[in-house]
Amino acid sequence: MILATDVHYFDGRARAAGVLFADWSDALAAATLTADIDAVADYQPGAFYRRELPCLAALLAKLDAPPDCIVVDGHAWLDGAGRPGLGAHLWESLQRRVAVVGVAKTRFVDTPAEAEVLRGGARPLYVTAAGLEPALARAAVARMAGAHRLPDLLKQADRLARGG
Repeated sequence: MILATDVHYFDGRARAAGVLFADWSDALAAATLTADIDAVADYQPGAFYRRELPCLAALLAKLDAPPDCIVVDGHAWLDGAGRPGLGAHLWESLQRRVAVVGVAKTRFVDTPAEAEVLRGGARPLYVTAAGLEPALARAAVARMAGAHRLPDLLKQADRLARGG
């Protein structure tokens, strides 16, 4: 299974949400899950993972078995030199046993051009991966269901995280 995740923050708390699906081209989720986190760390520029990683760990703890791959809303790698982003930190926290694909809506300052994936318009997504060949990750995100820039199942994870 593949788990698409997102986290939304409000009033010092957070809700992590996940959408499980079997194949990158699936239009519908096989299952959804959420985890409410009562206390979250403050945002630290350059260390976003410190805030988000515990929320994702709380979500993963609700699963009976780890997924084959996790999609995060953010970067796996911040640049071509291997500077770790949220996805790489999650991959390391899982002892490199579960591939992590980062799908970011904004370019980090040193994100390489090859990370760009165009879907449904002129603005790219930025796809990086840890534990999976980057070209395979980009192709997988490109074929996800939905006519718009952001794939439908990633939008669903965002809505769930926001309480919808």
